[in-house]
Amino acid sequence: MVLFDLDGTLVDTAHDLAYALNLQRERHGLPALALALIRPYASHGSTGLLYVGFGIAPDDAAFAPMREEYLTLYDEVLTRKPLLFDGMPGLLKHFDDHAIRWGVVTNKPRRFTQPLMQSIGLLERAACVVSGDDAPRPKPYPDSLLLACAQADVKPQACWYVGDAARDIEAGKAAGMHTIVAMYGYLGEADRPAEWGADAYIQQPLDLLSLDFLNLDLMR
Repeated sequence: MVLFDLDGTLVDTAHDLAYALNLQRERHGLPALALALIRPYASHGSTGLLYVGFGIAPDDAAFAPMREEYLTLYDEVLTRKPLLFDGMPGLLKHFDDHAIRWGVVTNKPRRFTQPLMQSIGLLERAACVVSGDDAPRPKPYPDSLLLACAQADVKPQACWYVGDAARDIEAGKAAGMHTIVAMYGYLGEADRPAEWGADAYIQQPLDLLSLDFLNLDLMR
């Protein structure tokens, strides 16, 4: 089974995440930020977005109310413009046509994951969809990945996990899976994916097919 992170790996959600952040900045009398500035933080959830948008961190007193305000705004726009990354529709069709199971494991809360997946027509196609609040601990812990395996009745050793953040690779390795870095995702200048210890790196979704993972000894 191939498992994908959601934001920055399976779906390009940066436009809607940034739109919600700029709505919030407008509420606080601040000008909009360019998408290019926000995009590298899009995989880091509200923590990363509030940092780039307002310079606040989880230990700041203002963080909790600002996070709730942001999530309320995002809830209103999350299906505004989600896009599958170029090549992803063809990749998923290939998987479906060849009976290759695939699913999603994300740190995104279920209140956002479910309607987002539904809006792009993938909720019923996925073998499993696990959100950040479905397991006791989100990534970088392996709990949510192991839950996905349990739901799909697949051993972790027979799974590839594809993600665009260090925590994705850390979680995949901790779960005993093979790991792949989506280099087309939301990588920032400070990211060092070559140091994450992944098994493979892809520049676009269709590069997965060149890995010929069906013929690898996944049970080693």
